[in-house]
Amino acid sequence: MKIIIQNHLDSTYLKTAKQAGISEEETKQNVVNLVEECIDNKFVLAMIRPKFVKMAKKMIVDANSNVVVGTVIGFHEGTAKIEDKLVEAQKAIDDGVDELDYVVNYTAFIKGDLDLVKDEVLEGTALGLEHNKKVKWIIEIAALNDEQIASITQLIHDVVTSHFNKEQHADVFVKSSTGFFKTTDGKPVGATFEGMQIIKDHAGKLSIKAAGGVRNYEDAVKMIELGVSRIGTSSAKKIADGEAISGSY
Repeated sequence: MKIIIQNHLDSTYLKTAKQAGISEEETKQNVVNLVEECIDNKFVLAMIRPKFVKMAKKMIVDANSNVVVGTVIGFHEGTAKIEDKLVEAQKAIDDGVDELDYVVNYTAFIKGDLDLVKDEVLEGTALGLEHNKKVKWIIEIAALNDEQIASITQLIHDVVTSHFNKEQHADVFVKSSTGFFKTTDGKPVGATFEGMQIIKDHAGKLSIKAAGGVRNYEDAVKMIELGVSRIGTSSAKKIADGEAISGSY
């Protein structure tokens, strides 16, 4: 069966003005350009910062497009309190977001505070599903070893499958990366085939998303064949057009 790559691409712009070294107005224009590109190319989703959700949703509705809007919660460190993540998520829901990509508190996980991680996965997932939103949990695989990737994926799986209906399981994703984690040893900051295979092996019926690290059409297809449902990238059009890209996301 032929893969329609556009059906798997989450086109992404998440840099702040400071991170990009540009003005707030230029940042807003970059988001506008991204949303327009998503509409024109029929990508699945425009992934943007929470402050732009309302604007993006209006653009998509006005264009009578099927593109959905996603945003990041607790980005990018994931260390915000559960209560703060829920407030941020609720604001995005009120603004019309379709999908919530939480950064799991992987620092707490590494330290062994599993109860905290279980609580935020439960509460964050519940908030999203109650409002018919898809929910993704970014585990930041570049900060984890293989055993930890397996363990945190299994934790998310176990929380979701023990508290939510089977029909909802595929609306919850394990997502590889923020794209903003800094490695010191040259290790990839985004998705790898090896990392995504580990996630796939422990995610059960949950969906999975490879964010960052997918640099061409061929690799995107391989990810999909591995079992990845979505690919997050700041170069969606280049991938769709068969061009190779550089950079981490």
